[in-house]
Amino acid sequence: MRNTKERSARRRDVMKALADARPDELDPVLLAGSRRQREDLARITAEAREETAGPHPLAWLRPRLLPLGAVATVAASAIVVAGLVQTQSDGTAGTRADSRTPAASATAVNGRMELLGVAKAAASPAAEGTYWQVTTETANVDVVGEKGRRYTLLSTSHGEWSVGVRPGTESLMVSGLDSVTGPRTPADKKAWAAAGSPRRVEGPASTDGRMRLGHTVGSGTPTVLHTNADDKIYALGPENISYRDLRQLPTDADKLSGELERLYEQEGGAGTSAGRTAWMLRHTADLITMPVAPATRAAAYRVLAELPGIGVQPAATDPLGRKGMAVTLPVDSATVLGGVEQRLVVNPSTGALLSEETVLTAPSAIAREAGLTAGTTVNYEATTRMGWSERQITVPENAKY
Repeated sequence: MRNTKERSARRRDVMKALADARPDELDPVLLAGSRRQREDLARITAEAREETAGPHPLAWLRPRLLPLGAVATVAASAIVVAGLVQTQSDGTAGTRADSRTPAASATAVNGRMELLGVAKAAASPAAEGTYWQVTTETANVDVVGEKGRRYTLLSTSHGEWSVGVRPGTESLMVSGLDSVTGPRTPADKKAWAAAGSPRRVEGPASTDGRMRLGHTVGSGTPTVLHTNADDKIYALGPENISYRDLRQLPTDADKLSGELERLYEQEGGAGTSAGRTAWMLRHTADLITMPVAPATRAAAYRVLAELPGIGVQPAATDPLGRKGMAVTLPVDSATVLGGVEQRLVVNPSTGALLSEETVLTAPSAIAREAGLTAGTTVNYEATTRMGWSERQITVPENAKY
């Protein structure tokens, strides 16, 4: 049973911290029933693998790399994705912003107010350095085998991304560290053995029927990529940007939202509420993990709080067992494994991103045959370290370039 007293106390602390800074237009009483309150993660993104040139159906984006040669097909910092983590609901389901009932409306407003508390924490000043470094752990589940003999594979790995922000520095990404792929459960191991314990296996065709992902069972080899082009160190929307560009992004939420809207339209935004929200959620998540000015990171959270269609779980646990707050967005288009929901779990005390997850909500026939159920986290990338360093990361001797 959850500690409701502790949760109530945490809510009071958040509201107290916001009391002095909150403008009238954010007052829940004034918001209730308003047009803004009634307004309404997810993009299945490309992910480079050694085994296939196609996108993984459950990839979830991190700060994007520049379109440079081999980097052109790489989306985010998860090059080799990994395994499956079974999670159970804690009963605090996120509330959709388009709910019309008074109770749901109040919950949505409270969730947005708590996100604004995260924004305040994220605004704390931080020192600058030479390399901005992010270390992650990834996990992914893949269904493989033919119809009637399907089973799941579990892959795990971690990665390091070191972005040089000073003149003359390089940016390096090492992915697939300690990567291992194998049958997920004893039943899966039995099914794999019955299939002849193949080293190379394939998944079902993608939803468009044009691609089958290949997987190699066993340990993998790390991959190294250079991710900068001179002083351009990130891709934001369709543009490659420098550290100076990054630090000059707006610190006002309305201006930052306007800049992201401009990039959305420039990248060919469809203009639909669902497509816009997914795009904005992805790019605000990107900004949270980039070396932006603290005030810009805070503004990104404020933009996030205003997105239509998102839900907020004030009490959530990430795949590594860390406590935080979750921002959720259902995915309209189904994947091979079925309907999913994207989640960001953040630390409300510091504004740091803890994890990005894909949770199965409506398993497809393929997923059910392989033993997957609703509520299963089928993909995650957890951030275990994010900060400045004066030293470049060490590249393993066995890494492939």
